[in-house]
Amino acid sequence: MALAILVDVKEEVTCPICLELLTEPQSLDCGHSFCQSCITANHTKLTVGQEGESCCPVCRVSYQPGSLRPNRHLANIVERLRVANLSPEEGQKVDCCARHGEKLLLFCKQDGKVICWLCERSQEHRDHQTFLLEEVAQEYQEKLQVTLDELMKKQQTIEKWKVDIHEERTSWKNQTQQDKKAVQAEFARLRGIVDSEEQTELQKLEKEEGDVLHSLKESENELAQQSQVVKDLISDLEHRLEGSAIEMLQDANDIMKRNEILILNKPKMFPKKKRVFRAPDLKRNAESVQRGKKSPVRLGRRFPSVSPSTVVNPTVFLDSPCLL
Repeated sequence: MALAILVDVKEEVTCPICLELLTEPQSLDCGHSFCQSCITANHTKLTVGQEGESCCPVCRVSYQPGSLRPNRHLANIVERLRVANLSPEEGQKVDCCARHGEKLLLFCKQDGKVICWLCERSQEHRDHQTFLLEEVAQEYQEKLQVTLDELMKKQQTIEKWKVDIHEERTSWKNQTQQDKKAVQAEFARLRGIVDSEEQTELQKLEKEEGDVLHSLKESENELAQQSQVVKDLISDLEHRLEGSAIEMLQDANDIMKRNEILILNKPKMFPKKKRVFRAPDLKRNAESVQRGKKSPVRLGRRFPSVSPSTVVNPTVFLDSPCLL
């Protein structure tokens, strides 16, 4: 009942020319009211006679442009209607146009929106292709189902990449632990001579692990963000496909476009290659120290420092090799 009254009121304050709610309403002596811009444009087009008279677009009664008078009462009603349309759930629960109060029976393909017959005649949709809802419902249900299938495949890809990231993290941790043990075993025999060098090498390994794991963590976070975007789109589509034709078609083009421009970024992996650690002849140097020669023990760089943006490359030392 309240909705019917609201529709009747909207009809009273709708401009007969543009079919929108009155903007700066102007009334003629015949009693009909129009938007100021609409009646001014009408006067420019339809001026007749020598005295500049025009005809009312509704009843064809002649009027003088100077006889136009602002209608404050209609302006107040329009303002209240616009405020009422901003609140509510009551209007949204009914399959009626929020702007005109008419039933939503048409679909505009250009804008991807469900509209009423008054919307179709408005300037916003006048030159657009419109169809009855039942004519396009099946087509868009199939399109949205295809979009949903694509999103589901993308989500499956993300889940696979998550597993790859987890396995990569574990592999890197295990390999780093093996590297640590190899370094510790090599230096344990001559710890008194090369203790400081051992610590240096361990720190390099720790940095390598930290840099790689940090990069993998960033990739993991990025995957989580991509996953959330895809899940949100999936949830939206599932809700649309389970709902009414109006809910499914409203902004359907937009969500399909969002899927088309959604490009998944595959996380970067770090190759795990065998690295060669070449230490100097520590035994010979140790014996030299014991004989009092105190020959310096020189260790070159074993690994370069690793950053998330670089691939690990082996740096080869001279002298005795130890394969890690």
